[in-house]
Amino acid sequence: MPDAPPSPDLSTLPEAEAAPKSRWKPQLVWLVPLVAALIGGWLAVKSVLDQGPVITIVFKNAEGLEAGKTKLKYKDVEIGLVTTVALSQDLKQVVATAELVKDFKPHLVEDTTFWLVKPRISGGSVSGLGTVLSGSFIGVGVGKSALAQKAFTALEVPPVIQVDTPGREFVLRSSDLGSLEMGSPIFFRRLQVGQVVSYRLDQDGRGVDLRIFVNAPYDQYVTENTRFWNASGLDVKLDAGGIEVNTQSMLSILLGGVAFETPPESAAGAVAAADTTFELFAGRGQAMRNPERDVLKMVMLFDESLRGLAPGAIVDFRGIALGEVSAIRVELDPVSRRIIMPVEVNLYPQRLRLRSKEKDQPPLSDEARKRFLDNMVANGLRAQMRSGNLLTGQIYIALDFLPDAPKAGIDWNSAPPQLPTTAGSLGELQATLKNVAGKLEKLPVEQIGTDLRQTLQAANRLMTRLDTQVTPEVVATLSEARKAVDTAQGMMAADKPLQYDTREAIRELGRTAKSLRALSDYLERHPEALLWGKQEDKQ
Repeated sequence: MPDAPPSPDLSTLPEAEAAPKSRWKPQLVWLVPLVAALIGGWLAVKSVLDQGPVITIVFKNAEGLEAGKTKLKYKDVEIGLVTTVALSQDLKQVVATAELVKDFKPHLVEDTTFWLVKPRISGGSVSGLGTVLSGSFIGVGVGKSALAQKAFTALEVPPVIQVDTPGREFVLRSSDLGSLEMGSPIFFRRLQVGQVVSYRLDQDGRGVDLRIFVNAPYDQYVTENTRFWNASGLDVKLDAGGIEVNTQSMLSILLGGVAFETPPESAAGAVAAADTTFELFAGRGQAMRNPERDVLKMVMLFDESLRGLAPGAIVDFRGIALGEVSAIRVELDPVSRRIIMPVEVNLYPQRLRLRSKEKDQPPLSDEARKRFLDNMVANGLRAQMRSGNLLTGQIYIALDFLPDAPKAGIDWNSAPPQLPTTAGSLGELQATLKNVAGKLEKLPVEQIGTDLRQTLQAANRLMTRLDTQVTPEVVATLSEARKAVDTAQGMMAADKPLQYDTREAIRELGRTAKSLRALSDYLERHPEALLWGKQEDKQ
């Protein structure tokens, strides 16, 4: 084997020394990505913090909705945008997801409303015409609830009144809706002061409740005694007072409406609170018929036909309506076995006031009222039926003083109290006609006819005699008279001697009168001439 190489001499090598560990120094180039990362993070955080609330709105269909284009507006100010439009899980509805501005988050409460704004015609008004060019958008109505909410159901019809509109809502209860609808106008003294907001059927199905809104400041005129009535179309009233036609405006004729007023006879009352319920009457006459709360129920017994008398007919006292008929019945009197006609009436005692200097008289007590009515009946106050309209045959009950009426009094023991009555003018007229008919039946009509026939025959014979005997003599006499007239006219002609002699005689009379006038004048100047005669004038 070859020999191994000799080992190197390590003693001549320098000794190794440990070097200290060096530190890394940052470079400026690394600041750029660091700043970029910080800015990106800040932008991301700011984007999350500035992101508005996301809500869902359920619609019946997607008409007018488009993701990324359909906007949400409150008072025509853009507050959000629809981001997605999708079908619900049951495929029956459309769910629109919208992102709103951050500042609107506190207003997303339970009663906040959403609806699709598009051209509509309702209640005589046209809305949403601007969307014809700009496209549909979602309208927003801010609620007043304190409960936050992010899922909403869109309204099918836009609300008539916004939540922040000054005024108050009231409830009207009616038997049917008539021609009213959402947006129908509300009138006060023929001024449009509000609208019908909504309506719904009662749970029992016997009526309809309408919610109306009266704008401020007109809502202050709605008091506890205010009456509402349906002012739709023409209100034609045909009663004892004649024919009366009322309407509020052309708009109410075409589209319907509601009017209200406080009866002038009733007290003003306090201002009605919001959501107060009122009855909706069919017409103004029915609404104003019974404004008083003080009602005295009485009954009147009639023994004659009541044809033409109906509930609601007035009880009149010398032209003043003191009440109205409330019910009419037919009863058999077990004692006399006669059919009687009880008529129940509602009297308003406050309309018949005592003469006093005080403007506001307190209502009479029950005892004072009884004494007052007993005194009036003792002085001849009676109830009787009278004709109110010969054209329609309607009648009314009149209260009047009849001095010749038999003595009677009020039966306070009956329920209700019974007011004495007397036969009406119609009954008297019928009795008179009956008497006249009876007298006509007693007349000897056949004998009168025979005598009349004989008289006519005698008159015919007389006319025949006049025509055959008297007429020729009369004609001859008239002919002779004509000849005499002609002779007289001939004698009076201008060229006849009689006419000439007459003119000469008239001239002589004129000259004689002139001489007498001269003699009279001379004697007046010379009265001595009667003794001495006329003397010649001295030269």
